[in-house]
Amino acid sequence: MILDVKTTDKTQLIDITAKVEDAVRSEGIGEGLCMVYCPHTTGAVTINESADPSVKEDILMILNQVVPWKADYRHGEGNSPAHVKSTLVGASELVAIEGGRLVLGTWQGIFFCEFDGPRNRKVHVRFLE
Repeated sequence: MILDVKTTDKTQLIDITAKVEDAVRSEGIGEGLCMVYCPHTTGAVTINESADPSVKEDILMILNQVVPWKADYRHGEGNSPAHVKSTLVGASELVAIEGGRLVLGTWQGIFFCEFDGPRNRKVHVRFLE
């Protein structure tokens, strides 16, 4: 299954948990694994706190400090920081499914990470039963 994600900012974390949960329900998966994969070299997928929006802001703040937009990058497109951030965060997450539901902690959510937006993105969701 492929999820469409529309981003609106240069760097952004978008909670896609509900979309992934809908995919689990629509596929009728009771027990197994759910892989959430980002096929973009300037995007990523992560799991983190979804209750407090300031956590997303803090993550982006630190990533932007660690990997600044202005540096002596060699990549000609001008989006080298986005590639580095994507590598640091990672392209996928694997989540257990039990009783037809994602096994996430109380405060956890699944996020698509945009590092070179705004763009229209795709997120692949696959299941292993």
